This record gives sequence, structure tokens and C-alpha cells, in this order.
Amino acid sequence: MSVGVILLVHTAFDRAEQVARHWSQGGCPVVIHVDAKVPKDRFRAFQQALADLPAVLFSKRHRCEWGTWGLVAASQDASELMLDRFADVRHVYLSSGSCLPLRPVDELRAYLADRPRTDFIESATTADVPWTVGGLDHERFTLQFPFSWRKHRYLFDKFVDLQRATGYTRRIPEGLTPHMGSQWWCLTRKTLSAILNDPERPRHDRYFRRVWIPDESYFQTLARLFSTQIESRSLTLSKFDFQGKPHIFYDDHLQLLRRSDCFVARKIWPRANRLYEAFLTNPNTAQQRQEPNPGKIDRIFAKAVDRRTRGRPGLYMQSRFPRMGWENGVTAGKYSVFQGFSELFLGFEGWVAKSTGAQVHGHLYAPDRAEFAGGETVVAGALSDNALARDGNPKAFLTNLLWNTRGERQCFQYGPSDNPDVLRHMALDPNAQISVISGAWAVPLYQSKSDFAEIRAEAARLQRIEAKMLDELRKPDVKARIRTWTMADFIEAPMEPLQTLIDEIGQKNARRLAEAPRLVDLSGFGQFLQNLKNQGMHPYLMGDFPVDPIPRNRPGTSRKPYLVRK
Repeated sequence: MSVGVILLVHTAFDRAEQVARHWSQGGCPVVIHVDAKVPKDRFRAFQQALADLPAVLFSKRHRCEWGTWGLVAASQDASELMLDRFADVRHVYLSSGSCLPLRPVDELRAYLADRPRTDFIESATTADVPWTVGGLDHERFTLQFPFSWRKHRYLFDKFVDLQRATGYTRRIPEGLTPHMGSQWWCLTRKTLSAILNDPERPRHDRYFRRVWIPDESYFQTLARLFSTQIESRSLTLSKFDFQGKPHIFYDDHLQLLRRSDCFVARKIWPRANRLYEAFLTNPNTAQQRQEPNPGKIDRIFAKAVDRRTRGRPGLYMQSRFPRMGWENGVTAGKYSVFQGFSELFLGFEGWVAKSTGAQVHGHLYAPDRAEFAGGETVVAGALSDNALARDGNPKAFLTNLLWNTRGERQCFQYGPSDNPDVLRHMALDPNAQISVISGAWAVPLYQSKSDFAEIRAEAARLQRIEAKMLDELRKPDVKARIRTWTMADFIEAPMEPLQTLIDEIGQKNARRLAEAPRLVDLSGFGQFLQNLKNQGMHPYLMGDFPVDPIPRNRPGTSRKPYLVRK
């Protein structure tokens, strides 16, 4: 039994010649279709190069454009020539000039000889395929497509919209159930002859001429009418990316292609010399006869698609940066944001760094500069403390810092005086842990020696800002971990929340805190708040502070001892 090979060629004629000779030397007759767009002199030169091979023929030329009827017409004429001129052909294998045989031709012939009635063609209904890209599934069979999707995209889209708006639909010919699949098939002589000699062929051809991408549906649909045994798969390894574009194989894919055990691979880079030498040099070398199994390498392609579409967490690449929501995680790692802590505790940054081993910065978004840990002016990733450069893209400043310090927990202070543009991004980031002591901004005002009228105005301004910040953190779409306390509640019992925050950072072995950071002196703070109220400003975010707080450990008479019996 013989296998006939059809090659659709439009470019890289030197490689197409190599492949045609390979098939012919393996005992397979070859029919070549050359795109009508190829200049005549180039076509004649290609014909002359293969003139010494009597089993290599050329079929009638058609103009082939992606997604148009020309590809089907080319396959039809080449198939008719193959069946007419080579009576011993029992399977016809449709391939292209950019396809590369991966296994000896004898193995393919033996494989098909063992399956003389089996048609290998991917064929599935539109409801069952996940690979359609472009928004047209069943509609590709019920609308008209007179304009090229690639050359006249605007007219293509507008004409589709017009048909949808008017409710226009084409009637699918009676007896046909549209199927789709890869255009690279291998059909038996019986099935292919039945398709080409069907009395209803003129009606079928008229219908499929206006189907979008008919080369992926014509033979796939009609094979269901005449085949007695279909293997709904292609013997050609053909991988596509998430945009529906074929993956191109290069020299470094050599071992990958060998592992696939497929008979043919598409699409090969014309300059992949190593691939052509490896697979075409010894065409009759025997190998273990394995079932074609592209699933062996599917995991690698799935990873490639995932890396291209999602990338690495927190890394913003050119392919995804302009598109909102395409990032794989807002940032590269977990980080902690403290609001109000450095105002309330002396040496808070140093205490957190000592307790956790994390890198603790000051106010990264302070108005004058980014307060990096240790007073640094430039940190990892060449990030400068320059406020103007930072505020040009506050989100990118944060994501760059976290990407370039992966493996080290970052903590920093934030407050009402800082750049507010980054707050929304932090609130939507699952990696963020934001802890807020509301009203703590009043402590520096209390300690200042400014005019009280100025203090009142500044307090009112900061309270408005912080109120908006808290509203932002309470929105239902917030993904960060948020903890808020009023200042009064926090200083009432500071050890428990401090222990929780340290445990969350979790850089060192978990242990109970032996000491807390030193609280600033708040003597008279309640009276300060009362003075603000007296001036008409109502400070409410810091909680309820008494004007004259009662000391926690006030002197008094000691309680009488008592005995506890066990």
C-alpha cells in the first residue's frame, strides 16, 4: 500500500524541495500545489528542480489567502490529481512545504497499512471545540464573509455587525452538521473519493465558499458523511498560541520534537538547519514504533502559553503592561504597610526590623523623598529616592521595589501626607497587609510648636484625607488584608495587635514578644483634642480620649492578700 502526500507550498522553496524529495525517496508519490501569488519564474524554477522525480506532480494553481476558499480548492484539485494518477494510493496525507517529517516514511506507511479504513482528521462540532479565536463559532457557518479578515478587517467586522443587526442567517445545507478541526488530515482513498465525487458537491462547494476559514471545516464536515471509521485527531503536530497563531519550531526544539513521536510537525523555521539535517538525513533509519502522542509535550506548550499570557507574579512585561488585569499578581511578594505606627511609637522601624528580620522603610511615599531603610538614596533595581521620579508612576515604583527585593519581606510606613495615588493599587493587591491606627497623624501636630490656628487647619485637612483612605480600604473589591484600630483602642492594649503583626510578617521563628516599642509621651493629648473641638474642629478618627486620662497604675491602698485553696 502507498501513501500519497499533498504539499501546499507558497514560500521557502528550497526547504519544500528537500521535503518533497524525502517523501519521494520514501516511496510516496507527491502532488504539490504552489500558490498562484508566487511569480511564474519562481514557480518554473521550482518545477525544474524536481523534474528528475517522476512521482512528483504539480496541480492546478489557486490563489490562497488565509481563511478563504482557495486553500480548499487547492486541496481538492491536488487530491483529484493524486487519486487519478496513482492508483495504488490508499491514504492521502495533506501537508505543507513548511511541515517536516519526524519519523521514517516506512513507519508512516506501516502505521496506515495497519489501519486501512481509518481516516485521521480532527473533526468536532463548534460546541465542543475550545480553540476558536476571533469570536465566531457557529456564526462562521450562518453568516456571509466576502471580505478578507486580514486585509480588510474593518469591512469584515462591519459586515458581520450588519448581518447580526438585521438578523440575517444562512441556511446550512440539509444533511450537514458543521464540524471543525485541523486542516492537516490524512484520509483514505474511499472517503476522499466519496467527498470529491459526491453528486451534492456543487451545492456543498457553494455553501462553504462563504464559510469563514473553510479549510478547517470543509473536509472535517464532509468526512462525517462518508467515513466509516474516524480518528478525530491529526497525525501532524501543530501547536497554536492563545491568539490562534501557530508555534514555529526552531533548532532548539529538536529533542522536543523527537519526544512527540508524531509523524510530521508544523511549522518549521526555514533556517532551522539542525532540524532538517536530523530528520531528513537518514529517512529509513528504523526507530521504535510508538503511537503519535503530542500530549507528551503539551505540558511544555501550556507553560509557554501561561508564561506569555500571565508571566511571572509581579513582573510587568511589554506584552501585558498596557492591558489592565493581565498582570499575574499585582506584586511579586507579600509586604506590610503601617499607617500611624511610626507616629505613635519611638524607633518603630528599627524595632520591627529587629523583631522580624524584614527590611523596614520609613514613608516611601513621603512628599519630599522616598525614605528607604538605613537612609539609602538608591536601592535594589536602581530605584532612586527622588520624589518626582517616584510620583511619575507610583504603582511601578512599588512593583519594581518588590520585584527587585524578592525573598526579603518589605515593610514601609504610609499616611495621609503621602502620595494617595498608590493606595488603590495596594488595596487591590492580595499580597498587601495594611495596618492602620486611625488618627495617629494628630500626635506630630500635638508635639509641634506651631500656631494653634495652623494646627487646627492641618488637622482638619489630614482627617479628611484619612477618612477617604479608610473608605477606600472598606470597598467590597478590596483584596488586601486590612486591619484598623482607632488610636484610643490601640494604646489601650497594644501588645496583642503588635504580636499579630509580627507573626504575620513571619520572617523569624514565632515567639511571644518580650518587649514592645516605646510609646510616645501622650500626656495632655486628650486636652489637645479637646482644644481642637473647642476651635470648631471635630477630631473623631482617633477614638474617645478623655481630657484628663486616669493613670493606669495609679497609687492607692493595696488590696489585702487572700489565699487560694487547691
